[in-house]
Amino acid sequence: MDCLHGVWLIQKNETHFVSAFLSKEASSINCQVFTLPFGCYCHIGSNLFPVRESFHWSGYAETIVISNTQSKSIETIKDCNHYNCFDVYLCNPDDGILKAYLYPVKKYQDSEGVYISGNFTEEFYQLTEAVFDSPYFVNDPNLACIFIPTIDTLKQSNLRLDETSKVFASLSHWNGDGKNHLIFNFLPGSFPDYNRRLDVAIGRAMLTSGGFDSWSFRPQFDVSVPVFSPLSNQYIIRSKEDEDKLVVEQRHWLVMSPQNDLINPIAKKMFSQMDSDISDKVIVLESRCDSLVNFSTWRCNSQRNLKLHYPEVLTQSDFCLIMKTAFLGSPLLSDALMMGCIPVILMDNYVLPFQDKIDWRSISVQISENAMDRVIDILGNISINRILEMREQGLYIWRRYFSSIKSIVSSTLSVINERLFPQSVISRFEWNRPKIASHLKPLSLINPKLSSRPYQGFTAVILTYDRVESLFQVMHRVVQAQSCVKVLVIWNNQEKEPPQPSEWPKISVPLKIIKTKQNKLSNRFYPYKDIETEAILAIDDDIIMLTPDELEFGFQVWREFADRIVGFPSRVHRWNNFTKQYRYESEWTNDISMVLTGAAFYHKYYNYLYTFEMPKKIKEQVDNQMNCEDIAMNFLVSNVTGKAPIKVAPRKKFRCPECVNGGMLSKDVLHHLNARSKCINEFTAIYGAMPCETIEFRADPVLFKDNLPEKLKKFHHIGNL
Repeated sequence: MDCLHGVWLIQKNETHFVSAFLSKEASSINCQVFTLPFGCYCHIGSNLFPVRESFHWSGYAETIVISNTQSKSIETIKDCNHYNCFDVYLCNPDDGILKAYLYPVKKYQDSEGVYISGNFTEEFYQLTEAVFDSPYFVNDPNLACIFIPTIDTLKQSNLRLDETSKVFASLSHWNGDGKNHLIFNFLPGSFPDYNRRLDVAIGRAMLTSGGFDSWSFRPQFDVSVPVFSPLSNQYIIRSKEDEDKLVVEQRHWLVMSPQNDLINPIAKKMFSQMDSDISDKVIVLESRCDSLVNFSTWRCNSQRNLKLHYPEVLTQSDFCLIMKTAFLGSPLLSDALMMGCIPVILMDNYVLPFQDKIDWRSISVQISENAMDRVIDILGNISINRILEMREQGLYIWRRYFSSIKSIVSSTLSVINERLFPQSVISRFEWNRPKIASHLKPLSLINPKLSSRPYQGFTAVILTYDRVESLFQVMHRVVQAQSCVKVLVIWNNQEKEPPQPSEWPKISVPLKIIKTKQNKLSNRFYPYKDIETEAILAIDDDIIMLTPDELEFGFQVWREFADRIVGFPSRVHRWNNFTKQYRYESEWTNDISMVLTGAAFYHKYYNYLYTFEMPKKIKEQVDNQMNCEDIAMNFLVSNVTGKAPIKVAPRKKFRCPECVNGGMLSKDVLHHLNARSKCINEFTAIYGAMPCETIEFRADPVLFKDNLPEKLKKFHHIGNL
């Protein structure tokens, strides 16, 4: 057969279609042409299935015969954990990341020539591609920490159980018990028992599955994953505008039971009765319509003679009931989230997907099976605002963790990676925080557990214009903090020269004066090469009231929260329902969302982000108005980390009575607050959302309020307002 439409070139783990080549021309580039069912393929090299291509063409993989004498793997160990079923020493701590190896593709048949494993399903092919594309993949088993068999076990009903276990046992690194192996499964169990765990004997291997209950799940060892819905492929390309409409649109029914014919008879009867009695609030649908062949895209209600297209029908209800069927896990959970129908989970023992990471309370309603008869009352008491919040968050969780095989696989490997390398842990908050339409990516360079080496100390960066006397007082205070290792003075006055070297105070640490070319507030946040420490103390030239103990304690607190702004003057933003705008608050409150950089510690990397990555419009606005640079830095840090700043010590008054502008707040407080409020709203518009987080937290020394002798306290001079 001639290749009339071109050939596929397979080389260096990439596949390219070259329309210019015909089969007779392929020989001129020294390759062999293979005529396969979907076209002609030109392989450059000796092995048709070197790495990635072996997964594309699993039907042409080498066939391995499993003899009758091949033993099975040992039975699945039901009490496995990372201490007794995992060899952590295979994971090199110097790598700092999980290394995953995929076995080469083989086709397995028994001694009678009957295939044990057939060609890959599309989902399993996508799974192997996702592992390949992940940062965890290695092609050398000697470097691997976990091993992933290329045997399609996603659906148990497709498997020959004993023979599949024999295939596992024959793998080169299985070693009898499957330690450090990872098996992917979506639908465990099969007729008639429908067990909640894969019935193949896998020894000490880890299992990811979509149907765990609390009895079959091995905490901190297995990973509960969503059952992938093939319908996701149609909706993952949905626009942001379409998803926004899904969130706000008014829906016809309060609650829907989309697969009422598959649930237990008692629940089926109860919800069918509700469908008759309160049809304006409840609708039940059968998953099979007698008159239709294609069950996957239609749902019917025989009582009302309705035939509705699925999954679009899910957009007509606020809530969707997720109940036990033969399988605990099903694609319905993913479909409901995808269509903005809030899942109502009526399964007491179901282990929800990624339940240690996803905040299911924010996207679903969980009701005990014993309270099934009160579903309507419970759901009817949920406010419309709460429904909209849950719907929006559910769409975000679906897109990030449910929408594709790749997202499921990458999330699974991330969970295992965090178990093995705690320094890479992503907080539960970050797992659930929607990414703001940001100009910056989430920052991973600053890890509080690895940063803030104590011997480094901090560099004090003091912005000044012409208040020389108070500047010198600030310098004297700052250098008395034992962790201060350098002072940088940013001289922002181009019309006046700084004092002569002989006039500067004699201090115990190096001093550097930097004269700027323009009077800009952003000069204080430039990443000067003279800043050699990770920690920066940004302090104004009129902050003369802070004691050395307060400064030293502030630095020690920053070491615990190295990715945040940690400091002294705090502020908060408030939403005004009347004006539909944020306002800037300087009153003393129980919560804060900003720490002003007139006296604050932060990581020097944020200077780089402020100067080179922050939206230029914000920086220009700060420099033109000579205001709000501290608000801009708070927006930047919170947007990057998703975390609030930390307020240190009780001091709240930071006015300088000796300074020229000391009375500014008392004379023109309204104008000042309005200008700052305007900055907040303009910055919010640029970022696309409000990134600042609110926190009810303040750090004080452990013995701060204890009535003990001063000599027992490390920080004596803390406590004044």
